[in-house]
Amino acid sequence: MQPSDFVSAARTMLTDFILPFWMTRMLDPRGGFYGRIDGLGNVHPEAEKGAILNARILWTFSAAYRILGEPAYLYMATRAKCALLDNFFDPEYSGVYWSLNPDGTPRDTKKQIYALGFAIYGLSEYARATGDKSSLAHAMKLFFDIENHSFDTERNGYFEAFTREWGEIADMRLSDKDANERKTMNTHLHILEPYTNLYRVWPDARLAAAIRNLIDIFIDRILDPQTFHLRLFFDDDWNSKVDATSYGHDIEASWLIHEAALVLGDEALLARVEPVVRAVAEHAEFECLGVKVNNDHSPVHGSPFTDHALSPQWWEYAETVVGYYNIWQHFGDAEALDRALSTWDFIKSHLVDREQGEWYWAVHFPDLTPDTSEDKAGFWKCPYHNGRACMELMERGIIL
Repeated sequence: MQPSDFVSAARTMLTDFILPFWMTRMLDPRGGFYGRIDGLGNVHPEAEKGAILNARILWTFSAAYRILGEPAYLYMATRAKCALLDNFFDPEYSGVYWSLNPDGTPRDTKKQIYALGFAIYGLSEYARATGDKSSLAHAMKLFFDIENHSFDTERNGYFEAFTREWGEIADMRLSDKDANERKTMNTHLHILEPYTNLYRVWPDARLAAAIRNLIDIFIDRILDPQTFHLRLFFDDDWNSKVDATSYGHDIEASWLIHEAALVLGDEALLARVEPVVRAVAEHAEFECLGVKVNNDHSPVHGSPFTDHALSPQWWEYAETVVGYYNIWQHFGDAEALDRALSTWDFIKSHLVDREQGEWYWAVHFPDLTPDTSEDKAGFWKCPYHNGRACMELMERGIIL
């Protein structure tokens, strides 16, 4: 496959297999979107509705509309925007709720900074696609919420979570798979990502300074200079608390950090960032698929939080494609392109549900059967990673 064929295949994947699933299966007649479809394709109307899922739907369809101009994508994006602002947005204390009941009323009202970040990501993309001033205003408000409540003015960085009223909260974990620490790589990555996108539509000096600082945090605090992997969990003073690696986040971070520096357009910053970007991707190799894997994408060892081998998840495949395509595009690394292409071929052959649409959560090894025990759509299974991978390829290839 040539790079031009890669771009064409990405558009087909997006428009034929990913977006139609969400447009036909997830619309809740009560408003917004259902909270869950299981791995067998069954809708669960009783499932709680997560802010992450809604914000990622908003980002995905806003970006799809911006790139392809399809009115049906605008309808989906607007539906997601209304659900976010009407139901998830806290009218009293600002920020967004973590989750809603099936009827759209607040359920878990904690302020998880990761969720605020994705709300900024979705709203800023809607503003970018449509020029909508209300979405931009709400994205800006959430930026100031994060800066005013989450930023550590003494030791730098951002704290994980708060109560609805922005007070201290005992359980700061993003999920039960995470360590209960005050600062994490994952949240910092998903503050950098939306701040970068917000800067595209609001080139504010304070926002630019925050992006630069986040890049510095990744290079100086989060990156292990010996292994070129990202450390995951930290205390207030930036002491690493868990000896673990998330290979999928490594390759995702390599291109998101690069993107942030490119959007700022600072040549001196790029000169500092680009060697790090290349080193992180080089050391990830094929380890980037969530667990260390062989060249056939089969696991070698398990998750850092379990004692058994786990299959790489859908999002890690998607980020692998973009991360290595980015290395090839900017640095001419032919081996990186081969990695992106081989991962894409694996996705097409084994991960895509060609009957119901979307991608499976994972694939079992060694028989390569789909994992239907995990959700097809849900709190964490969204159209963002794989949809974004397709759109990154489309925009980078300039073949629409």
